[in-house]
Amino acid sequence: MPLDLHSLAGVLIPFAGTSLGAAGVLFLKRDLTLGLRRGLTGFAAGVMVAASIWSLLIPAIDRSASLGTWAFFPAAAGFWCGILFLLALDRLIPHLHVGSEEAEGPRSTLSKTTMLVLAVTIHNIPEGMAVGAVFAGYLSGDSMVTLGGALVLSLGIAIQNFPEGAIISLPLRAEGVSRGRALWYGVLSGIVEPAAALITILGAAVLVPALPYLLSFAAGAMLYVVVEELIPEMSEGPHSNIGTLTFALGFTVMMILDVALG
Repeated sequence: MPLDLHSLAGVLIPFAGTSLGAAGVLFLKRDLTLGLRRGLTGFAAGVMVAASIWSLLIPAIDRSASLGTWAFFPAAAGFWCGILFLLALDRLIPHLHVGSEEAEGPRSTLSKTTMLVLAVTIHNIPEGMAVGAVFAGYLSGDSMVTLGGALVLSLGIAIQNFPEGAIISLPLRAEGVSRGRALWYGVLSGIVEPAAALITILGAAVLVPALPYLLSFAAGAMLYVVVEELIPEMSEGPHSNIGTLTFALGFTVMMILDVALG
């Protein structure tokens, strides 16, 4: 299945979002304040939840309409496989979330910087798979997947990747890492997204018949990240409504993009 220029651009859009966000370390002199970090994290969480519903789960159910009352099954099965996949990665890969002092996963001698990058990399995997699954459907000629809809998903993920890039690079700079290295680590954390997307597209000959399972798999993995990582981060510190409000904003932006342009 040949990868056209539109699809290649679509695969790279989320990576561009991460890289541009990470580039903030070149211009900003200090780390993000707690309130700003919570706001950006809430926005990213809202975008991911909306994308999981409108771009992934609902299309997965629609594509299973021929199953009648069992149309929910591919979406439910794929969703749980995505949850368990991220749970396994969480348990098997040592990583450290921003703002936390205690690493998760098996004991490791990896540096704090490396484990911070790994934490972001883990939750970028389902985002890359989501983009790859949608473009795989488009390239296969699936009439239910339009180029516009696929690009909307890429754009939505890029929007929420922008603050994520800053959230990884600026704390590294605040801990004494040079600007160049902090930028590199931020960019590096996003490389997994186009890689995961391209792997998904290359395997499209096998995956497209199971597209409902694949779409809901990505949704489950993304929602695992939201509940396990982003919601605790946006609620960190003294009580504040900023994370909740920006979550609602991110959800609304992604919903509008998907319904109006998808």
